[in-house]
Amino acid sequence: MQSSPLIAIVGPTAASKSALALRLARTYQGEIVSADSRQVYRHMDIGTAKPTEQERTEVPFHLVDILNPNQPYSLEIFLRSATQSINSIHSRHSMPFIVGGTGQYMWALLEGWKLPQSKPDPELRAQLEKKANEYGPQWLHQSLQQVDYDTACAIDPNNTRRVIRALEIYHTTYATPSKQRTKGPNPYETLIIGLTMDRKELYQRIDHRVDHMMEMGLLEEVQALLHAGYDTHLPAMSSFGYREIILHLTGQLTLEEAVAKIKYNTHRFARRQYAWYSLKDPRIKWLIVNDDTEAQAQALVERFLRKQGKYDKMNPKTQQ
Repeated sequence: MQSSPLIAIVGPTAASKSALALRLARTYQGEIVSADSRQVYRHMDIGTAKPTEQERTEVPFHLVDILNPNQPYSLEIFLRSATQSINSIHSRHSMPFIVGGTGQYMWALLEGWKLPQSKPDPELRAQLEKKANEYGPQWLHQSLQQVDYDTACAIDPNNTRRVIRALEIYHTTYATPSKQRTKGPNPYETLIIGLTMDRKELYQRIDHRVDHMMEMGLLEEVQALLHAGYDTHLPAMSSFGYREIILHLTGQLTLEEAVAKIKYNTHRFARRQYAWYSLKDPRIKWLIVNDDTEAQAQALVERFLRKQGKYDKMNPKTQQ
């Protein structure tokens, strides 16, 4: 039985993944599934570089604006929701494009991960949260490194919620999360397009985007979230961009220092993304971002669609 087709677009933040996905989806009757762990939240538009309302009228988007910032979201929820979205897109005879910067989410879907089975332990979580508050998130992350280095490397040290969950799995099952996680058969016939560029140019793009976010009203967006009663310790509010502005609003950083810290932390995040999306990974068709990127991506998509026997159905040129 032939697997269902899926096109994934991966790469570091600010490499124009969403823009390319939008143009390709317009051309090839596609719908976009977000593999971003923060774009799911309502009222968090600027800091997550969420697609605009206009863009969402041009192409259907899935897993965007589906939760309030105080609602939980996890890898398990993503896998269930993304699978449902992709099946729904296939049922309409459209092409699903999955795009986003959360590497763990992307590979979990594409590689058919089977997740560790561990029930929540509220008492243990409370103990770990207390230690995180007393000693800082870096201390907690180092504790995870000591028991499961591979999992620790894949988690942002400031993402305390994910660090705590990994430690919870270890302490309740007596096995590391990395050893419990298994890969199943790939449920999709997948084309993976990767976007990359010179590191210096990428950092310049990140800095420009952060400046643009500030001009668009990131400060006011965070203020509105706090005024709406969303706690500063929520996982949603720990995202870079939001956590630095919160430090400014609570008097711990000047606005200039907060903006500089957003840029620095986003640079770090981009470097970590290359750990998920290796330039040496033969599964990924890497393209250097330039004026010819879209044409190269279209050639890859058309070759993929021909292989799937769907080129004539999804290419408007053949229907004129």
